[in-house]
Amino acid sequence: MGEADGITLRELRVLDGPNLYFTRPAIKLTLGVGSWLGLPDERAKRLARRAGIPSVASAGVPGSDQRRRFIARLAVHLTRELADATQTHLAVRGRPGANTDEVVIAFPWRRQGAAEAFGRELAPVLELGLDGRRSIARAIEEAAGRVGAVEPGAPPPGLRPAIPVIAVTGTNGKTTTVRLIAHLARTAGQSVAYTTTDGVYRDDQLVEAGDYSGFSGAAKALAQPGIAVAVLETARGGILLRGIGTDHNDVAVVTNVTADHLDQYGIRTLDQLAEVKATITKITRPNGWDVLNADDPRVLAMRRQAAGHPWLFSLDADHPAIRATLAEGGRAISVLDGALVIMSPRRPVHRLLPVEDVPVTLAGISSHNVSNAMAAAAAALGADLPEDAVVDGLRSFVLDPDHNPGRANVFDVDGRVVVIDYAHNEDGLRGLLEICQGLRLRGARVFLSFGAAGDRTDVILHRLGYTAARGADRVAIAELRRYLRGRDPQDLIRRLQAGIIDGGKPQVPVFPDEVEALDWMLREAEAGDVVAITALSQRPEIFSYLRECGGVSADPQLVRSLVRRARE
Repeated sequence: MGEADGITLRELRVLDGPNLYFTRPAIKLTLGVGSWLGLPDERAKRLARRAGIPSVASAGVPGSDQRRRFIARLAVHLTRELADATQTHLAVRGRPGANTDEVVIAFPWRRQGAAEAFGRELAPVLELGLDGRRSIARAIEEAAGRVGAVEPGAPPPGLRPAIPVIAVTGTNGKTTTVRLIAHLARTAGQSVAYTTTDGVYRDDQLVEAGDYSGFSGAAKALAQPGIAVAVLETARGGILLRGIGTDHNDVAVVTNVTADHLDQYGIRTLDQLAEVKATITKITRPNGWDVLNADDPRVLAMRRQAAGHPWLFSLDADHPAIRATLAEGGRAISVLDGALVIMSPRRPVHRLLPVEDVPVTLAGISSHNVSNAMAAAAAALGADLPEDAVVDGLRSFVLDPDHNPGRANVFDVDGRVVVIDYAHNEDGLRGLLEICQGLRLRGARVFLSFGAAGDRTDVILHRLGYTAARGADRVAIAELRRYLRGRDPQDLIRRLQAGIIDGGKPQVPVFPDEVEALDWMLREAEAGDVVAITALSQRPEIFSYLRECGGVSADPQLVRSLVRRARE
């Protein structure tokens, strides 16, 4: 990059709620800084001193990551100088951007018109810093005058709920956990609104279909009349694109952080993804609860910056973090002697109910759903729902197409066990295969059909294929043409097949959609075999097809029978 590239404002994003940068609304500026990247080290240091940063040992090699960090530091300094000129005390944060020639600057806002005008002045000021002859102080004074002349505009639209709010985030298990928490609230006799990637619901009624796991979903849920509690699925996309829809939570739940949606919106690593997910724990009320998965080290680490009290959930009752959390006054929920138990400083072990009696766990064979059940129970108790209602709700929530469509739904089709699950990433696929292994008879086979969206990284696609091959006896690929998202379909198939081959299987059949893949598996399978499909795009069609085949949705009693049969 050279000086001719200039300094450009590539994006000005208004974050209307708490976000990755601040616990209040903020402006995020993405600046193209090619001119500063290409400067020789000595000149960059000289211009920085002129801009008011005296102690610069090195600006870094041109084009380096160190240079980008140096430019971010300079941009933060100039942003504060501009704020001082407008007589505003402004918090500012800067970091390298998603692309190699970008930096990101963020600052809170109170009035949108003035904040946007302020943000648009930064790129010209940074550009002026390249000219050693012009006065930066004068330019900042002139920019402050232009900002002061702008109509301040509207305040943030964020909501301050008067009812308890439970926010749920994570890579996997969000929707199931949200639905289960809502069911527990309904069992306690409370009217509840909740949001998921399927839509906004009031009690058992769909208010509006669509992916409402972001800012607008919170607004629609909280607008429902007569509700006593809101449960909000909070996805990383919503946090990054607009912020969180409420200014606080009473309870926050983080299920896990695994490899999915990487290389999107500047998030390239699991640690960066965890930073995004942790946002909800920073706006929990001080007397509220942050329910965290102690079995996920990135989630466990969130407890040190969480605003509420820690409530850990873990499959290991002897987890060292549980002991530490209890010593600090927190709580935990785990599994002991086959039962869910609550632990607190004054009540070391309090039994709730046997895991086998919690239908969402599929008689205990789904560790992912055992974790979801623990997270939901902790959240409900943290929101002061009565314990007897929580226990009753855990007993009565079932994983069928009506209550939790597309999440570990089990059918019996002429002696073949069929499992339909969302399983859209490697961790979810492992969870689905765990269920299959817990349901199949000795000597029987596991069939698996899976697909992937095109916006997954090459590494993730390969791992999906590898995981499928290692966990199933017969594998098929179902194409997801609606979710290619710019990727060549043949390239996607090649990468999945390569993972399958590395997992020890030959190339597998490819079907144009999920229903055709399911039809092939059912024709190939025999009584006692388990047939699994990741239902991402044709969930209603799959349910219709199974009904036409005489499939019966397995109730909790049938699931327990299938599990016991497999164990024997």
